Amino acid sequence: MAYTTINKSTDYFNTKLYTGNGSNNHAITGVGFAPDLVWAKRRDGSNGHVLFDKVRGATKILQSDTASAEITSASGKDTVSLDSDGFTVAVPAQTGGINPNGASCVAWNWKGGGSGSTNNDGSTASVVSANTTAGFSIVTHAGTGSATTIGHGLGAAPKVIITKGLNVANSWIVQQNILGGSWTSSNYFYLNSASTAASSSALINNVSTSTISFAGSDSFVNGSYNYVHYCFAEKTGYSKFGSYTGNGNADGPFIYTGFKPAWLMIVNTSSTQNRVIFDNKRDPFNVMDGILYPNSTDGEQTQDSIDFLSNGFKLRVTGNDRNGSGNTLFFMAFAEAPIVGTNNIPCTAR
Repeated sequence: MAYTTINKSTDYFNTKLYTGNGSNNHAITGVGFAPDLVWAKRRDGSNGHVLFDKVRGATKILQSDTASAEITSASGKDTVSLDSDGFTVAVPAQTGGINPNGASCVAWNWKGGGSGSTNNDGSTASVVSANTTAGFSIVTHAGTGSATTIGHGLGAAPKVIITKGLNVANSWIVQQNILGGSWTSSNYFYLNSASTAASSSALINNVSTSTISFAGSDSFVNGSYNYVHYCFAEKTGYSKFGSYTGNGNADGPFIYTGFKPAWLMIVNTSSTQNRVIFDNKRDPFNVMDGILYPNSTDGEQTQDSIDFLSNGFKLRVTGNDRNGSGNTLFFMAFAEAPIVGTNNIPCTAR
């Protein structure tokens, strides 16, 4: 039996580094697939994170560092299109950060299922772009004003759901059933702020292999608003979502993932701390020191922090945002390569 069905993780997730040129129709290629979600950030300047996806449309922009509503690129500005091997950006305008001339930028790319189609698995229709192999879907829906369910298209229960209201200024909510063991206990935290985890039964209150359920008091069912959900089901050898306890020591804990990570986000859910993101393109060698904060416009910060190993990651820092003593830290990781794929080729550490 194969350890994983995904031998080449870069068919589904890949990080792309590029330099902005400040001009129209700047094509960023070399992603390796047609991305359905792009999350981009200027590394050398204080500009916001930019997220755009195939379901909402490439010119529709959300920013992880703010609660602001979705904005639309002006013609020929900011974000232009999602392409067969990457994406196209243009003259900076509203967001300003992902194509200034000479700017160093990073883009994290996920493959979904294209522009999406109507899903009627729930009591309320949704539009879903799903990649069941990689366990990732993009889901949009309109609020109904009452308790409801929507389809997510994964064919497996998601472990993490990242939600944003589109036509309303409300926070990004990351919900999961990892910290408290259920969808109603210690089940959410904000992506755009440094707050700790909290419990609520008024948000997502259950998931199944086909649907997401919302409580009647849930702001996500407000009849005046539209929403997007980025849903992630765990796939052996490709993705891992979990938690660990920090020790506050430079010889920090080792966290097993079952693969060499390519991308890692860590959130201290016990203490008010910035969220942190690492990836293997900005930092191809250990010890990795390039930090970006999804809740902040800050440019890339530098501090020896972490090793990406063949089967997980190890903390090399005392910092509370990554390794606070006694704190519970949530993580999301995507693979560079599994330990052993169906081709039986082992992954090696760097």
